[in-house]
Amino acid sequence: MPAPRHVLGISAYYHDSAAALIRDGEVESAAQEERFSRKKNDSDFPRHAIQFCLQHAGLTASQLDAVVFYDKPVLKFTRLLETYLAVAPGGWCTFPRVLSSWLGEKMDVRKAIRAEIAGLRADCPILFTGHHQAHAASAFYPSPFDHAAILTIDGVGEWATTTIGIGSGSEIKMLRELRFPHSLGLLYSAFTSYCGFRINSGEYKLMGLAPYGNPKYAGVIYNRLIDLKPDGSFWLDLQYFDFLSGTTMTNARFNRLFEGPPRAPEEPVTIRHIEVARSIQAVTEEIMLRLARHARELTNCENLCLAGGVALNCVANGRILREKIFDRIWVQPAAGDAGAALGAALAAWHGSLNTSGAKSSRTLGNAGRDTMRASLLGPEFTDEEIEAVLRSHQAVYQKLDRTALLSRTAELLKAENVVGWFQGRMEFGPRALGGRSILGDARSPRMQSVMNLKVKFRESFRPFAPIVRRERVADYFELDSESPYMLIVAPVKAALCQPMPSELRGFSMLKAPRSTLPAVTHVDYTARVQTVERADNPLLYDLLGSFEDAAGCGVLVNTSFNVRGEPIVCTPDDAYRCFVNTEMDYLVLGNFVIERAAQPHQRTKRRVAPQSD
Repeated sequence: MPAPRHVLGISAYYHDSAAALIRDGEVESAAQEERFSRKKNDSDFPRHAIQFCLQHAGLTASQLDAVVFYDKPVLKFTRLLETYLAVAPGGWCTFPRVLSSWLGEKMDVRKAIRAEIAGLRADCPILFTGHHQAHAASAFYPSPFDHAAILTIDGVGEWATTTIGIGSGSEIKMLRELRFPHSLGLLYSAFTSYCGFRINSGEYKLMGLAPYGNPKYAGVIYNRLIDLKPDGSFWLDLQYFDFLSGTTMTNARFNRLFEGPPRAPEEPVTIRHIEVARSIQAVTEEIMLRLARHARELTNCENLCLAGGVALNCVANGRILREKIFDRIWVQPAAGDAGAALGAALAAWHGSLNTSGAKSSRTLGNAGRDTMRASLLGPEFTDEEIEAVLRSHQAVYQKLDRTALLSRTAELLKAENVVGWFQGRMEFGPRALGGRSILGDARSPRMQSVMNLKVKFRESFRPFAPIVRRERVADYFELDSESPYMLIVAPVKAALCQPMPSELRGFSMLKAPRSTLPAVTHVDYTARVQTVERADNPLLYDLLGSFEDAAGCGVLVNTSFNVRGEPIVCTPDDAYRCFVNTEMDYLVLGNFVIERAAQPHQRTKRRVAPQSD
């Protein structure tokens, strides 16, 4: 029997660096560098993530059969040069800085990889995929479909900003592409920046802000900023944007269109910003719907796979699903650049890696399931390792068996306690899915405010996601399909909703009850749903059952275990430090239950200082 073959995928140097390891074409492990470095959206070479992947598999670098980088640096540099030449002398102030950054590791990635990964064999091939090729591979190969349309949408790779492809068996064929500078990702990021949020991490804030307003400026966007075609392709009017030649995304012309200057990051959010957010969200949804319809026409496929940073727009994903353009859709949980590390490895495995000449094989999940292992692909820790950390902090704790742990946690949640939940392997991607989560009672009218202001230290308008067992989802939401990665927004069941006074506008809507699940019902009566199946996460699945037995409700709040400006926690030490520096009530760390009020130290130094957000 031949020895297993291992391929390492890497993304680096722009944002959300990551590493992923596959074994004989199957996903083994994956993690973002930020979780280890504690630097939000870390763009550095993912040395810690690589070390984790190798250690988890029991490998040394010398046992790797290939290393694959997630884009083609020479093509990307060519695009940058051509852009600067096209706008010269407009980009003179930024060109020297950009050029200097490219004269090192960004250009000679092959040399950087060999320098960074100690022990890599001299004959180990270092391969490169196209950026959107990596996104497409990350979307299709782990999906539950043998045949599907593939839609990738982001800011920009080398040249492509949007692609439509088709996957069949082990093959992917790219059919259409939209090229830089005409980019839905850049358009959405421009509005993210204009509304005072950070690019590449604040887009979900813009999406969460949108339902508080009306799409007052949608006509302005259609009439002045973009020329949108029926197939979803469009041209940007570049006179309103500065990302080609300047240091900002937008300019004074853009400001005049939207009746004021950009919002500074810590300034109050006004109704104008809310309506700008709602307008670009409405336009984004329309563009994605048109792209999805065109993908269906081109491919005649019943299923759709999505990836690229824009695929994290779960509101638009929900629209695609509800309009029944496709029978089923599947979104890569790490849809952004982190997931492209996994896609690069998979693309190489199913393509150029097969030096033996044998056709690559692809194994579909059982019972129509995907092969992402519930995206629980990061580190995990034993009870012995956890207890050693607790002792090092002189923590006061109680160890329980599984049955008692579930019962105790359910009762704590029923009593409206906020509970940190650290179990099993860490999630890969931007969402906490039950490995590194903060949980609460979805019925509590105060839970959204408490979690936002006293636990997460973030804006009060930010919505929270519900988790529910897969077989119970249709009892609470207008959704009768799986949503394991919190990437589908669906309406709350009308029978559970309560009308709000029509005169309420903006954040005043937060004060009005909206449903019998107020902690997870957004002001537009929708929720970003996560469904849980026993096969994916048996402990979380059983906790939902225990909570329903105790409280008569099958829905909990699930948000990521971190505070504003910091990555999701990775280790037990990260979790304990985060816990005691917030107003979380309890921490369930493996089989240990820790009450914050009983701890000898109510504050402790974090591994790194919080970063701006």
